[in-house]
Amino acid sequence: MAVIEINQNNFDEEVKNSDIPVLVDFWAPWCGPCKMLGPVIDQLSEQYAGKVKFCKCNVDDNTDLALSFSVASIPAVKIFKGGEILVESMGFKPLPAMQQFIDSAL
Repeated sequence: MAVIEINQNNFDEEVKNSDIPVLVDFWAPWCGPCKMLGPVIDQLSEQYAGKVKFCKCNVDDNTDLALSFSVASIPAVKIFKGGEILVESMGFKPLPAMQQFIDSAL
């Protein structure tokens, strides 16, 4: 399952109105830990296909959206359900830790 790029225009459609939990990775292209987390997110999107929707939000291009969810440092990963944040994580985490993080929200 592909990771969807989100912004202010499609946030409601992709995140708030989703029937399944949505993981949003707030990142930036210049962020080293974000680059390390990217392949982990891609792998998780395959593993949890149909159970969790995966989205990325470039904080440089979507400052207002990032600020509205109090993103102070990146990578910041938040899992939403019904438009509300269930759990959140800051910084790079390896695959097993990210699996536990997702499982805690399901």
